[in-house]
Amino acid sequence: MNNNLKLTWDLESIFPGGSASTEYQTFLDTLEKDLVKLKEDVNSATAPTNLEETKGLDGIISSMGSCISRLSEGSAFVSCLQAQDQGDKKAVQLAGRITTLHALLNTIITQFDDILGRTDDETWKGWMGRDEIQPISFVLNESRDQAREKLSPELESLALDLAVDGYHGWSDHYDTVVSHVKIPFEVDGETVLLSAGQAHNKLYDADKEVRDAMFVKWKEAWADKADFCGDTLNHLGGFRLKLYERRGWDEVLKEPLAINRMSNATLGSMWSVIQDNKPMLLKYMERKAKLLGVEKLSWVDVDAPIGKVSSKVSYQEAAETIVEQFRKFSPKMANFAEMAFDKSWIEAEDRPGKRPGGFCTSLPVSKATRIFMTFSGTASNVSTLAHELGHGYHQHVMDDLPVFNQNYAMNVAETASTLAEMIVSDAMVKKASDEQEKLALLEDKIQRSVAFYMNIHARFLFETRFYEKRKKGLLSVQELNDLMEEAQKEAYCNALSAYEPTFWCSKLHFYITGVPFYNFPYTFGYMFSTGIYAQALQQGTGFADKYDALLQDTGALTVEELAKKHLNADLTGRDFWQSAADLLTRDIEEFLSMTENLA
Repeated sequence: MNNNLKLTWDLESIFPGGSASTEYQTFLDTLEKDLVKLKEDVNSATAPTNLEETKGLDGIISSMGSCISRLSEGSAFVSCLQAQDQGDKKAVQLAGRITTLHALLNTIITQFDDILGRTDDETWKGWMGRDEIQPISFVLNESRDQAREKLSPELESLALDLAVDGYHGWSDHYDTVVSHVKIPFEVDGETVLLSAGQAHNKLYDADKEVRDAMFVKWKEAWADKADFCGDTLNHLGGFRLKLYERRGWDEVLKEPLAINRMSNATLGSMWSVIQDNKPMLLKYMERKAKLLGVEKLSWVDVDAPIGKVSSKVSYQEAAETIVEQFRKFSPKMANFAEMAFDKSWIEAEDRPGKRPGGFCTSLPVSKATRIFMTFSGTASNVSTLAHELGHGYHQHVMDDLPVFNQNYAMNVAETASTLAEMIVSDAMVKKASDEQEKLALLEDKIQRSVAFYMNIHARFLFETRFYEKRKKGLLSVQELNDLMEEAQKEAYCNALSAYEPTFWCSKLHFYITGVPFYNFPYTFGYMFSTGIYAQALQQGTGFADKYDALLQDTGALTVEELAKKHLNADLTGRDFWQSAADLLTRDIEEFLSMTENLA
């Protein structure tokens, strides 16, 4: 690995020139022409009535796969442009064009899926058995089943077209609102304007005065934008509910569960086990409050560091640690991470103007990924970097699969990332140079469990209840604040002294239109990966290949089938989930033991 890694990513090798790239414009022009031609081909196609006629659809499937890959490539590029510079107005325009192309592709897919839905069972069975089709038969069966539960293709296409400037337009509007959030804060004796991303990092500062001061300003800033965020959230919810109503769907979780290829029984079992294991987290939170010298933790104390890490971690050191620990689990994973660092696939520089948060995006045509985050040298930053590299590795092992089988859902995507994060976090705890550092790293690891067990649970409760109330009309900012605080109190078992009622404003995930209910898949990914990690610890050498095989199947099986095939586990029961929770219990017991005298 290079000894002088860059903190900024390379986008020039994808399309030179950034948002002014002529090559990118040509790429989009060609893609648009191909999508128009594909639409004509699908419009002229009919449902096959015998096996011979199915061969006429092979060309359409091939063209569709090519368009899907290229649109993903184009979409990933523009998302990188927007993330690295929120002031890039040209990138915003390009994102609008990408949204339009997505709508066109979705219309084509809707029309094609209707053809699948109208194919008779006998012809269908023979078609799915053909050697060329069998590898993608799971996806085609899924599309056929879903098509039969939707509106006519004409109405679905109309809804998709209207969504460009309606549904997705409101999501774009939220991004604009966030780009205008500037929070004044004193840094080294000078007042500076921090972006939302920079300000968010201050909420986790080791100094309680810094945390508390930023928490006041943070809530003030989002309260100032609450009317805009409230309008946005209400209209996003209203669009989705009206579409569900027209489809005859009365359950708001129907679509997110289908997208995540999981059953309500699995979701219920997971939350049930989490709820039953929260008392252990409460013991940890009570001890943490004592260590911080407060009666109860406030919202910003939950993620406050305990103990002291000897020094800030450099980006180079973080990269070397991640590669070293990945190699102990899987040489292939380590080699991928080295490649990502050496080829500058990662944007990590701490500078103003960047979008808050982190992500990994796939470039299926280039067979590459790009990772976005803001690295400031904390242990948490190292974990985030490992997390995003886990996403990248997931895509890497799927690069040579049919494009249709690369469309894995968010819940299993979060599995790969969280497992990578866990590998590094565990190792950092074990190799800590002293007790104070070990305590800090162990506590940082437990904090993430609090996020998945409680913070994400609060988001799930809020969103579920928001949609129920939204059916009756628009919700005011005060109602949204109350709904959020109630959800937080329930999810955190009333264990905090102060909550964050404007969290619904600042959390991007409520405004993402590509995936409804952008919350429970995170907890699923954490719990599923922890259960996998428990098996890896038991089985040792050889598990890495088994893990790769599981990842490769994530786009072609339900999660229940995936767990049964590769882990011999039943996700609708409690045992697998409890095995995951047991690892958290182990960490908390160690934390309580280490801090007994300190408290």
